[in-house]
Amino acid sequence: MSGVMHGFIRWVDIVNYRIGRVAMYGIFVLMGILLWSSISKTFFLPSLWTLEMAQFVMVAYYILGGPYSIQLGSNVRMDLLYGEWSLRKKAWFDLFTVLFLIFYLCVLLYGAVSSTAYSLGYWGTEPFSYFGGLITGAEEVGRLERSSTAWRPYMWPIKAIMILGMFLMLLQCISELFKDVLRLKGETV
Repeated sequence: MSGVMHGFIRWVDIVNYRIGRVAMYGIFVLMGILLWSSISKTFFLPSLWTLEMAQFVMVAYYILGGPYSIQLGSNVRMDLLYGEWSLRKKAWFDLFTVLFLIFYLCVLLYGAVSSTAYSLGYWGTEPFSYFGGLITGAEEVGRLERSSTAWRPYMWPIKAIMILGMFLMLLQCISELFKDVLRLKGETV
C-alpha cells in the first residue's frame, strides 16, 4: 500500500509542479493586459476586453497556482503553536485538518462542475451525468452562457479552468494526506 501512496505522491507532485511553474508566468500575461489597458485608455479608444480578460487571467493564475503553493508549503498558516511542534505532532494535525480541506474542495468541485454545465446550456440537476452524456453523445451543448458585459465573452472556458484547478488541488491535498500518513508510519517522503 505504501508503494501505491509513493507512486501517487510522485505523479501528483510532478504534474502540479509543472503546471504551477507554467501558471506562475501568468502574472506577466496579466501585467501585459493591464499595461495595454492603460495605454489604450490613454492614447486610443479604450478596449472593452481588457478588464474582464485580466480577471480571467487572474482566476487562472490563482486556481492553477494553488496546488503548487500547497505542494511547496507556501500557503498561509497560523504559526503561533505549529512552528514549535515536533514533526510527528505536525503530521497528526495536518492529517486531521487536510480532511476538512478535502471536503471543502469536493463541495467546490461539485459547484464548479454544476456551474460549467450551466454555462454549456444544461438546466438540469445532474451535472456529472450531463458531462458523461456529452462524451457518449447522449447530451448536446445548449445555449452557451455569456458574460453580461459589453464584451460578452463565453463563460465556459474559465469555468473549465476552475474545474481543472480544483481537481488538481484536490489531488494535491490527497497527496499531502498520504505524505502525513507515511510520516506517521516513520517512512521518508
